Amino acid sequence: MVDRPGLADFLRRRREMLRPADVGLPDGVRRRTPGLRRDEVAHLAGMSTDYYARLEQSRGANPSEPIVASLARVLRCDLDERDHIYHLAGLEPPARLASRHIRPGLISLLDRLTDVPASICTDLYDVLWQNAIADAILGPQDPRVDARDRNLVWQWFTNPATRARVPEEDWPRHSSDHVAYLRATHARRGRDKDVATFVRGLQEHSAEFRDLWEQHRVSVRRFDRKRLLHPDVGELHLTCEVLLTPADDLMVVTFFPTPGTDAHEKLDLLRVIGIQGFEPSGDL
Repeated sequence: MVDRPGLADFLRRRREMLRPADVGLPDGVRRRTPGLRRDEVAHLAGMSTDYYARLEQSRGANPSEPIVASLARVLRCDLDERDHIYHLAGLEPPARLASRHIRPGLISLLDRLTDVPASICTDLYDVLWQNAIADAILGPQDPRVDARDRNLVWQWFTNPATRARVPEEDWPRHSSDHVAYLRATHARRGRDKDVATFVRGLQEHSAEFRDLWEQHRVSVRRFDRKRLLHPDVGELHLTCEVLLTPADDLMVVTFFPTPGTDAHEKLDLLRVIGIQGFEPSGDL
């Protein structure tokens, strides 16, 4: 549903905040009121002044997606403001491009989870950061290496050593889950170059991936139970919780001891011995 009063108020206030110079117009004669005039916004957005005036007066037809996109551009809306104007108009905002920026506060929070392994990944499963206990169970991640060498899905399908960290009987489920998750990401932003290139590369390098991709199974993982084979403590039974940032472009993957197993004691031991003798490879 269109929030006509809210849309009218937002348009008016954004218009009044802008100066002509902000949108490439000359200042001209002195203005009786601050900001742009309605006819200037209408002209820049490619619509009639009458139509724009009706929007500011909570009247007229529901604005279309192109009209809202044009107004967001003309009114110099940032991403949050752009999404807001779409919502006021009763429309779904365009998907945002994925970000690789991690807010410092998020790292500070996860660093305090000294007994809970946690990783931050992109929606393609590039590992961007891990806390110390995650390094101990998954292996350290070197930020200087190529992104694909730190991508868990890419490594799973192209590097046989990665699978040595998981019991062989679990391999089919991990492969299927990886591809189903990637299908969901591809549906959401498959037009983005990074996603299209990533999927195409996996199709070229892995027959298993190609076969699973053709099955078109889709699933967004929020919870899972995994078994990992660690070189120092043996089999680890872990329960994974996946949390998303507000923009849904970064994932925080946390690992808790699965109840009824000895994982808690093994994680306590790994906190002490750290990454001694660890060969970096892993799977989430």
